Amino acid sequence: MTDLSLLDATSQADLVRSGQATATELVEAAIERIERLNPTLNAVISTDFDRALAAAAGPLPDGPFTGVPFLIKDIGANQAGLPYWAGNRALQAAGHTSGEDTELGARMRGAGLVTLGKTNLPEMGSCPTTQPLGCGPTHNPWDISRSPSGSSGGSGAAVASGMVPIAHANDGGGSTRLPAAWNGLVGLKTTRGLVPNPGNVSRLTSELVVTRTVRDTASFLAAVQGAVDADLFQTPAQHPAPPAPLRIAVLRDGGRIEIDPACVAGVDAAAAALEAMGHQIEVVEADHLLGPASKVNGELWMAGIARRVDALGELIGRELTADEVEPYNWTAAQRGREMPATEWIAANERQQAWSASVIEWMAGYDVLLSPTAGTPPMRTDELWPPADKPWKISSAYAHIGLFTLPFNVTGQPAISVPTHWNDDGLPVGVQLAANMGHDPLLLQLASQLEEALPWHDRLPQVHASTFAP
Repeated sequence: MTDLSLLDATSQADLVRSGQATATELVEAAIERIERLNPTLNAVISTDFDRALAAAAGPLPDGPFTGVPFLIKDIGANQAGLPYWAGNRALQAAGHTSGEDTELGARMRGAGLVTLGKTNLPEMGSCPTTQPLGCGPTHNPWDISRSPSGSSGGSGAAVASGMVPIAHANDGGGSTRLPAAWNGLVGLKTTRGLVPNPGNVSRLTSELVVTRTVRDTASFLAAVQGAVDADLFQTPAQHPAPPAPLRIAVLRDGGRIEIDPACVAGVDAAAAALEAMGHQIEVVEADHLLGPASKVNGELWMAGIARRVDALGELIGRELTADEVEPYNWTAAQRGREMPATEWIAANERQQAWSASVIEWMAGYDVLLSPTAGTPPMRTDELWPPADKPWKISSAYAHIGLFTLPFNVTGQPAISVPTHWNDDGLPVGVQLAANMGHDPLLLQLASQLEEALPWHDRLPQVHASTFAP
């Protein structure tokens, strides 16, 4: 049998479907890989191996990924009996678990996936690096001195290293796309309301997965999409891709923020490949997308952190203290609590007006191509908040997520694909964004780039097929 760590989720499911392997064999192999690699990477923070083996040995739903091993990020979608700590030390100490499947968690089961455990994330998923104080940092398999980004960094490192072929991710400011970019993976943030999330009242967050191939992402989306009546945001239908050639805007600078040359080179290479396919390319200025909303986005983000701190306390039945919340989040929450309700409403109005202007500008194009992150993977030791002024790290976070957050605000779909590596051999993703409901177009274009600028043969230093601790 081919080394399972080199196969994507679709290929592993095909083995089960054809009788060449059993679900138990896939799960046992994934358990061995996790036990071998996780001491080096710290991507998986809780395991559920016994239940996974029992599920694999029993009848599984007939879905696109029947028998395929899977990991769930420890925030957002969940399944009954699994921990739910959201990166917080107080919930971890209390041993908090989920009592039932969320809607998306149930659909993951229905797709045939077998959950082996939970992946690491920054506390409350609030920043673009995965180094929580409670569980410790996750290390990037391409260079273990560097961050896998965040907040889905545990999932990104687990998939990139071959522990599992597919893992849950969610994205409130780039938290799926940024780990995809820094780990050499595919990460799609869907159109707002396309994937069910009935407990979510934030318009920023969407949930999906990180994968090694575009087809895995497309198959997972097809298996789980579709809102439920209780969803606050609902997208009832997807638009067919417009006919070629596409009008593609290219953003290759960050306005006032300097972008690493490797990230620009990645955009240039992808633009050249798209132009060679016959698409129309037009370089655009950064001020169409970046800058005007940054202040109001920050104000609303801090208010949101304050609410998240309160919500975590509600899960264990008491208010959290400053000693139980990481300094960066505690400082942000304290600032957020200073915002009166009327100012919060006014900030939402300003943010929505900016969002409308971006959507109107984007309507002149089919797709926008940009860097995913403003920098290649950064060293973990560069991303610890200063002890005296933890909020100062925000400038580094803003540099990382400069190109991703705008599409959480507008609700438009965006995908990161790993088409470029820098001179140090670190992955540099490029982002494709489209108009509302054009997720199929992004998947189609990403698939074309996957063929033109293939990445499947590139493996990180820490990969299950070669790594021996």
